[in-house]
Amino acid sequence: MLSIFKSKPLLEEVESQSILDLFLWAVEHFDSDYFLQKTPIVQPTEQFFPDRVTSVEEMASSVFERVRSYAGLTQWPIQLTSPQLMSMQQTFPHFSFANGLRGENIELIQAPLQAVSVSYNPNQINQPQDLVASMAGSMALMLIHHVGKLPPGGQQNLAVAADVVAIYMGFGTMLCNTAYHFRGGCGSCYNPYANRQAALSEQESVFLHALVCHFKPNSQGGKHLKPHLKSMYKKAEKQLKQILHTSPDPILLALEERSGA
Repeated sequence: MLSIFKSKPLLEEVESQSILDLFLWAVEHFDSDYFLQKTPIVQPTEQFFPDRVTSVEEMASSVFERVRSYAGLTQWPIQLTSPQLMSMQQTFPHFSFANGLRGENIELIQAPLQAVSVSYNPNQINQPQDLVASMAGSMALMLIHHVGKLPPGGQQNLAVAADVVAIYMGFGTMLCNTAYHFRGGCGSCYNPYANRQAALSEQESVFLHALVCHFKPNSQGGKHLKPHLKSMYKKAEKQLKQILHTSPDPILLALEERSGA
């Protein structure tokens, strides 16, 4: 009788299950130990990005080094390359590690002939959250290519999978905040070339970010979201609480136990 007053979940059941499936795929293939023990929930604050820069190149280099470090990829054979020098087609090289996939303790035992290049969009220099999110997405896609495990949905879902892995690596706040860009207002205020091309919607990004933060106690995942996303985050937390309380999935149950969530 009172069902009309019940709050609507952030995502419909089919959508939430799709996000859960992608998250579980990420957990299975991209070092769940590092995720639980080392992954920070990166925020757009001076604490996480304290560097002072004086040029476009310094800005790009600073963000690259910070993103690579927070993602646990400092031992990976990757390099920042200016947009002018990036090849349109880059064959992903073969290389391998010992002692894990991410973190300071892994060892590169088979190096590629040439480092993998990561570049940046100069138009994003004045939109640092887009720059961080884009770089995290590039490194996520690199991680997917290296592991060689296609996401649910296959090859056509790679762009979505890159967003998922970037959020899984701790960059959810920036991906949520840049998932949508208002295109109204004065013509001089909007630069479409500076905006990140998001594969997940705001709702999907927030739901996944809340899921990641669930396993990172005291992360305050919603603190630095855009104002209109904070209510979405609370809805996601409420919906996830119900889902996780009743889920029989062994991976989710193991994560709950291991994280102390």
